[in-house]
This record gives sequence, structure tokens and C-alpha cells, in this order.
Amino acid sequence: MKTIWIVDDDDSIRWVLEKALAREGLVTRSFTNPDDVLLALDEEQPQVLVSDIRMNGASGLDLLQTIKQRLPSLPVIIMTAFSDLDSAVAAFKGGAFEYLAKPFDLSKAVELIRRALEESARETKIEQIQDVETEILGHASAMQEVFRAIGRLSQSSVTVLITGESGSGKELVARALHKHSPRVNQPFIALNTAAIPKDLLESELFGHERGAFTGAQTARRGRFEQAEGGTLFLDEIGDMPFDLQTRLLRVLSDGHFYRVGGHQPLKANVRLIAATHQNLEARVKEGVFREDLFHRLNVIRLRVPSLRERREDIPVLAKHFLMQSAKQLGVDAKRLSDHALSYISNLDFPGNVRQLENLCNWITVMAPGQVVEILDLPVELLPADPAVPTHNLGANHALEVGAISQSGSSWSLALERQAGQLLNQDVAEVMNKLGREFETVLIKAALRHTHGRKNDAAIRLGIGRNTISRKIQELGIEGVKEE
Repeated sequence: MKTIWIVDDDDSIRWVLEKALAREGLVTRSFTNPDDVLLALDEEQPQVLVSDIRMNGASGLDLLQTIKQRLPSLPVIIMTAFSDLDSAVAAFKGGAFEYLAKPFDLSKAVELIRRALEESARETKIEQIQDVETEILGHASAMQEVFRAIGRLSQSSVTVLITGESGSGKELVARALHKHSPRVNQPFIALNTAAIPKDLLESELFGHERGAFTGAQTARRGRFEQAEGGTLFLDEIGDMPFDLQTRLLRVLSDGHFYRVGGHQPLKANVRLIAATHQNLEARVKEGVFREDLFHRLNVIRLRVPSLRERREDIPVLAKHFLMQSAKQLGVDAKRLSDHALSYISNLDFPGNVRQLENLCNWITVMAPGQVVEILDLPVELLPADPAVPTHNLGANHALEVGAISQSGSSWSLALERQAGQLLNQDVAEVMNKLGREFETVLIKAALRHTHGRKNDAAIRLGIGRNTISRKIQELGIEGVKEE
């Protein structure tokens, strides 16, 4: 567990902070001078550093400068007397997270350190992205084209625009481009521009200065600064607000940007990779995407094929995802039977590789047995009429499915499967649980058919008015018209 390091030659200050943080369940390590801190850094790293500004030997500002060279994302809080406020300003310029004026209120000091811990956790999460292994699997000819393009671009820092359907693996391609580029030892930072609210996206990209807006209690680096020297991946670029497109274009044009609320230009040494599932040419014609930005991004275009275009890769991807999810959960990996593998290889997977990965995660948790058959798959992936695709279901299941379909009850396949799952999970009162679900579905269907009129619904179902009223109340069914 990483600790909070306290650096001060005043015994009383160290003691007070140690005790206050210990009461909060936080682990500390104390030093009396900066030299001991630098020696300790060879063995471990803190999560937050709190340092006095004036000590025997090197000053807190000297320590700050050295720390920022070795650990640029480590939050450093500088403690200073009121007479040292000029030094505090210098501390901010040197990259300090915040300063703590002596004498300080203990509760405010703890609150500040907690904020620094949160910032440290954010930065650590971003840095860990670099450690994720890039894994692109595939033997299909469509993927070979992608691999060849990555190879051709391996020694280049040119801007790349990746296109393809949602879930097709555009971020994996971006990571591979970074991994095989001269910037491999620098950060890879990813941002989904569609997932960030419009009013926060500018700050996420470019960072902000302290006091730039309500709630900006400290200065914060944006993604451009976090990716310095490395690669910035902007996913769903087609959804970027128009005014931010202008700011991004300016960065790509002259290589400089400003933090929100800032007046000092910052240089961006970043390789940009953008991705979208949208037709950017059409977005340009609609007037919602800048044409000049489109041409800046569209230096090299790389299209990632959908899973439908590379069905031969489904078996190897499924095996990989099943092993991956089993490893994460600490269980034995499950295996798809030949019939099940053949069946899923013929599915369309509109969610592409991401949908296949989610399916494998579901199988690891929910499917009974180690060998997974077709009937063990999620009900939404099974055919609506099991009589139709029996050639895909495999010989062992054709007779069983055919018997079900001959009974005229195609929904019973789903019911049988759900009952099996509940029984395998030792769920109590399976009959009562499924019975309530069965009645709910029937009554809702009848109410939809009668536009919410329960009298008509009761007649269609062949039950009495009092019965359907009681069932509606017991099952909590809504959308019923009073008659």
C-alpha cells in the first residue's frame, strides 16, 4: 500500500499530521530532510508528498523540482508560513498540487490531503492504461490489411483516423499503433469524447487553472498534458461539439493550447489518433463537423472490419475471451462445443467484438457445466423458432428442439433454459418464481392487445374480472385503464 510522506524538520508538525492521518486510517512515513526522501524514492514511491518549504539542507522547492522530474504525476503539497506566500506562488509554478499555510487547521489539512489522494488515484489509473497488453487477434484477410497498415505506420507519428462500427476494436488498433511507434515508452491516453458532458469536455482535454470555474479548487492537467510525448486517442470524434472542434484544430495547426482560465500557452508534443463509427464526410455536409478539421484528421485512414466480415476469427476470439474472463474470476475456463462454436460463428453480432466479449463473460458466470452447448447460450441469441435452424444446432440437439417445436411452444425452449439455470443456482421456489413471471407476461400481453382495458383483457385470457384485478395488484403491473 502506498503511503503519505511527510517532510518537515519540526517534530511537532510531523507528530500532529501523523496522528491526524492515522485516525483517518491513512498510512504515513515521515522524514526530517529532503535528502532522505530522495534516497527512499529508490526503494518505493508515495501516493502523496507533504513537504515544508524551509528546512535544513535543501529546500522544499528544490525537493519539488526533483520530484516533478522523477514523478510528474505525484501530488505534492507544500507547507509554508504566512511570510512565505511568495514562495508558495513559486511552488505552484513548480507544479505543486496545493500549499498549506502555517499555522493550519488540522481538519482542513486532512481534507486537502484527501483531495490529493483522489487526484493521485486518477493519475495512477491513467498511467495504468499504458500497462494493458495490446491484444489484436485474427487471421481473416480483412484483419491482415489492418495488421499491414500498422506495420507500415510503425516508424511514423502521423495522425491516423480509425473508422469502423461500434465495438469493432478501434481502441485496440490505436493501442497497437502506439505500441509499435517510436513513442511506445511514453503515455497512451484515451478519451471518449461522446462520454463526457459538453461543459466538462474542454477541461478534460486541455486542463484548467485553479479558480477557472466553480469547483476548480486546484489546477489540473488535461489529456493533452497527460499524453505529453506520447499518443492521445480521441474516440467518437464525430460527436465532439463544434466549438471544441475549433480549439482542437488550433492545436493541430500550431501545436499550442491554453488551459481553461489560463493565459500561458502550452506546447503539445502529442501524436493524435482519432476514431469514429460515423460517416464524417456526411457530418461535414450536414454542417456539424468542420471540414478543415476533417482534413487535418484524415491524413491516414484505417478501417476496422466488423465481426461479420471476419467470421473465421470468432472461434479464436471466443477462446481468448473465455480464458480471459476465467482468469479474472479465478475459475476454470469454459469451452464451447463444436456445435455451439459453429452456431455463434453464424450470428451477426451487431455489437461486434465487444458483444462477443460480453457473451463470453456471461458464459463464464451463467452457463452450467464446463462444456457450453447451444441451449446454454443467452435466450436472446437463440432462434425465435427452433424448428428453422436445426442444422446449426447440432445433431445432439436437433431431436430435442424438433420435439419442442412440434408441440407448438417455441417459447418453452427459453422457459426450460431459465428453469435449468435457477435449479443449478439452488434458487428456492422455482415454480412460484417462474409462475409469477409467466402470469406477468401473459397479462401484460393481453393489456397491450386491449390498449390497457382490463375487462377485455380478462375475457381474452379466459379469467374473471376480479381475478385479473387481483393479479394486476399482486404482480405490480402498470398501465391499466380504469373502466
